[in-house]
Amino acid sequence: MKRGDRERKPGGGRTGNLRTFTEKLFFVLFYFKCYPPLDVLGPLFDFDRPNAFRNVQKLTPILEKVLDKKMVVPKRKINTLEELFEIFPDVKDLFIGGTERPIQRPKDSEKQKENYSGKKKAHTRKNIVITDKNRRIGYLSPPEAGKKHDYGMFKEPFPPGLFPKSITLWLDLGFTGVEKGYPEATVRMPRKKPKGKELTDEEKAQNKVIGGFRVLVEHAIGGTKRFRITSDKFRNKKDEFDDVAMLISCGLWNYHLKCC
Repeated sequence: MKRGDRERKPGGGRTGNLRTFTEKLFFVLFYFKCYPPLDVLGPLFDFDRPNAFRNVQKLTPILEKVLDKKMVVPKRKINTLEELFEIFPDVKDLFIGGTERPIQRPKDSEKQKENYSGKKKAHTRKNIVITDKNRRIGYLSPPEAGKKHDYGMFKEPFPPGLFPKSITLWLDLGFTGVEKGYPEATVRMPRKKPKGKELTDEEKAQNKVIGGFRVLVEHAIGGTKRFRITSDKFRNKKDEFDDVAMLISCGLWNYHLKCC
């Protein structure tokens, strides 16, 4: 068009199988929800595997932008108290948890060791999520190798002194060490059973109460795992797509809470 010698009118050429916005939206949501192999996804929408791959890569960024416009995509950084209250206004309780997603075993031996999770006995990628009492995911950490400990992932992005005494942090035993690293914060965590001993009935009752409150973050994580792309073994080879998949799944869960 810039040269002035274009023969075909704009809009000419082959029309794709996904002709309407509704069809494109259904296609990308179907992919995230059911996570079928591309060899299956293509025939379901009457095109081949390469076209299925191209449509996934083309429509996924658009879905992310739409969710961001709806203000349901979790934040990735919290550096100051002002940013914390901007994400969680008037909050009194924060529920923090770690989640793992299985991936295919890397061929490289070093990557195999990094991503091997002793907890899940599989190769995984991990994220830390922070939710409010409404189960809305306000923060999603960058993904880390499955070998990394939850508390190690938590203390890197959050400087000491970030959480004021007025906010209670509800965590599980994967974050053991938070009390010492964040002495100014109010922490609620189950008591660990001493080696060779048993917890008292009072301690067991207290752990049950704490677990009853902290289960909200597990419900939020379970909401994102409704999308098979975050619960099935991740097969995509494109760099950073596993992070995008988790971010969009969290955004779709927040959109469900906000609008449904």
